[in-house]
Amino acid sequence: MFTPIQVPFDCVMLFNVVKLKPEVSMDDVELTMGEMCNVVKNAYGNDEGGFIAGQVFKYAGFVSTEGSLNAEAHHTEDHVVIITYWKSFEQHEHSHADSLFKEKFSNLGEMCTETYELGYELLWQGEPETTKTEVEAA
Repeated sequence: MFTPIQVPFDCVMLFNVVKLKPEVSMDDVELTMGEMCNVVKNAYGNDEGGFIAGQVFKYAGFVSTEGSLNAEAHHTEDHVVIITYWKSFEQHEHSHADSLFKEKFSNLGEMCTETYELGYELLWQGEPETTKTEVEAA
């Protein structure tokens, strides 16, 4: 459940923003989201299904003014981000057309003011080639 993931370069990433209703807390949606994510992982986590890995993030309340233009203009209401990695967008869409997934997603939708899911193709990924101590020693 909390193991590192590896993201292959030729994957697509779906970025799903789930904005919670004001009276809904993360504790309220945790079980529903877990059930929904398990449907995807267990039913589509193979070559035919195309699911590679996923992550869920809760908005922590901070906004980077250094990494943002017009940061003060962005809305910061409570939300969760579900990031999933797939072999193809078509496989993602097929999984989300599944009736069991739709049932779990509609349960989550009842606790939200808005959800939207955007798809991305990976253009770059990398890791540091040296550590800070190696740079300082040079």
